[in-house]
Amino acid sequence: MDINVKVKPNLRIRAFYLFFIISSIQLGVGIMGVPRLIFMESHQDAWISIIFAFFYMLIVVLAMLIILKQYDNADILGIQIDIFGKWVGKLLGTVYIIHFAITLLSVLVTYIEVVQVFIAPGISNFVMGLLLISLIVYSILGGLKIIVGVCFIFFLLSHWVLFLLIEPAYLMDLTHFQPAFQTSFTELLKGAKITSYTFIGFELLLLVYPFIQNKQKASMPVYIGIFWSSLIVLLVTVVSIGFFSPDQLERREWALLNMFKIQSLPFIERFDYIVVTEWMMVVLPNMILLMWGIIYGMKRLYKIKQRTSLYAVAFLLLIFCVFIDQHFLIQKVIDNIAKTSFWLVYVYPLLLLPIVLIKKRWKKRKGDGRHLSN
Repeated sequence: MDINVKVKPNLRIRAFYLFFIISSIQLGVGIMGVPRLIFMESHQDAWISIIFAFFYMLIVVLAMLIILKQYDNADILGIQIDIFGKWVGKLLGTVYIIHFAITLLSVLVTYIEVVQVFIAPGISNFVMGLLLISLIVYSILGGLKIIVGVCFIFFLLSHWVLFLLIEPAYLMDLTHFQPAFQTSFTELLKGAKITSYTFIGFELLLLVYPFIQNKQKASMPVYIGIFWSSLIVLLVTVVSIGFFSPDQLERREWALLNMFKIQSLPFIERFDYIVVTEWMMVVLPNMILLMWGIIYGMKRLYKIKQRTSLYAVAFLLLIFCVFIDQHFLIQKVIDNIAKTSFWLVYVYPLLLLPIVLIKKRWKKRKGDGRHLSN
């Protein structure tokens, strides 16, 4: 397997679209319930935990970009083989593929559960799973440029939902934020850690990077994407804390959707129906990008044709989403992916960075030594 990825010119995308890739993959099902989770750890100072998480993500992204820039056109799969050898590198690459697969499954079953709770309690997991997976497969077959186009269009079509936070914001009780700055530093860090599931996905940069046409401009769109995702989570969390009483917020698993229940129009009694339906435009790019990461990784590591792996993974996802149909099972999947993703996404790049830099320096010295001996 080549360390560097050979990408045809017609398959490359501009760095500008990294903003839509990063923001699309970070804003999914996690944001619906994360205000409650952060509040349970950091209480009225939960907004500080989100700021901590934002700055930590910037550090991790910086480490990722430095690692990627040490190579001509490599992804994390090739870099790991270069650093750790063929077998260990492939094993670590497989871990990434499994990580994307379980994350995709968690997003899929969570959204199906939301639809069942808010719109159609009688709809089966099989029907909803088949519908969503069919849309994912259809988008993947179009290639990376179509996937990026879906992210771009759905980003523009879905962000009107933010305007629905205006009415709950007017009804906020600012006493819910008092006393301010009383939460311990340890609790703030726990609150920041609890956001790990919500913010995962930006590690896809490690696979998409070789497809970027103007790599010298890749950093800024990624940072802005991280900032935008963090800003929206911060906004939703602040409004949730101000709108709900502490007891109410701790009892509401999907605080964001519950706030939309107060919205009404003369011809629409339950506005949350519209929002849950619209939310498919939020989660679909998320799932498409994760699926792309899976099939790209399988082709890169094991030379499996993309169509073959796509249909196989789609079939397995449909089977799993049929059997994972109870809330405690869904929550167990989310909890497990949150624990493992913390180490893979937020810690591993910081550990890999010095190893990559040391090996690069060692290779440079070795090359200089050979040059002098000649």
